[in-house]
Amino acid sequence: MTGNFNKEIAHATVSSMSAVFPAYNDGGTIASVVAAASIALKQVVEDYEIVVVNDGSSDHTAAILDETSSRYPELRVITHPANQGYGAALRSGFSAATKDWIFYTDGDSQYNPLELVHLVKALHDNVDVVNGYKINRNDSWIRVVIGRAYHYFVKFLFDIHIRDVDCDFRLIPRRILEEIELKSNSGAICLELVKKIEDAGYAIAEVPVSHYSRKYGVSQFFVPWRILRTLRQLADLYWMLVIRKEHLQKNKTK
Repeated sequence: MTGNFNKEIAHATVSSMSAVFPAYNDGGTIASVVAAASIALKQVVEDYEIVVVNDGSSDHTAAILDETSSRYPELRVITHPANQGYGAALRSGFSAATKDWIFYTDGDSQYNPLELVHLVKALHDNVDVVNGYKINRNDSWIRVVIGRAYHYFVKFLFDIHIRDVDCDFRLIPRRILEEIELKSNSGAICLELVKKIEDAGYAIAEVPVSHYSRKYGVSQFFVPWRILRTLRQLADLYWMLVIRKEHLQKNKTK
C-alpha cells in the first residue's frame, strides 16, 4: 500500500493530526516511537505534529528527546519537572495538541505507531472514534491474568461496551476531548476516557492492533503506591460517573 493511497483515504475524513505520547523513563524506546510516528503520519495526512510529554523521567529520556527534536522539526516536547502520573501526562499532551484529530499511544514501544493507518482506514461517516484492541497481549503471565481480570471488572462495574478498555491506541477528534473534560492523573484516565465517550453517545469503531513485550524499562503499573492511587481513582470515578453521573448532568446543562 503506497503513501499516496493512504493519504487519499485520510483526506476524506482527517484534515490534520497530532500524535501524542506520554513518556516516563522511556529513554530506550522514545526515539524509535517518534521515528515510527513520523513515518505513519506522512502516510495518512499532510498537516501533522508529534507531541511527547516527558513526565519527570529520571533516566536519559530528556537527552534523547532533545537530540531527537533536532532531527524531527514536527516534534514538540512538553516537560513535567516531576512525575505527575500517566493521566496527567496524557492530559498535558491533549491540551498541547493543536490539530483536529489526536492519535495517542504509549512511549514504551509496546504498540507500533505504524499501525495508525489501520485506525484511519476505519473512519467512516458514522464513526466518531477509533479504538484499538490487542490481538494478543505479549506480557508475563501474571500481567496477562491481572490485565484480563481488570478488564472484565471495569467493563462490568462501569458498563463499558468496547472489547478492550486498556488498549492505549486510539484516534479521537480534538473537539471530543475538549468536550468530555478528563480529570484523572493515573492510568485510570483510560477508563474515564472510554466511559465519557460512550456515555456521550459517540460511535466507536474497533480495530485489532499488535501488542509487543516491553524491551526497555519496567512497567510503572505494578509499583505499590501507583496501584493504590489507581484503585482510589477507580473508586472516585465510580462515584462520579456511575453513581452521581456528573458528566451527564453537565451535558444536559449545555
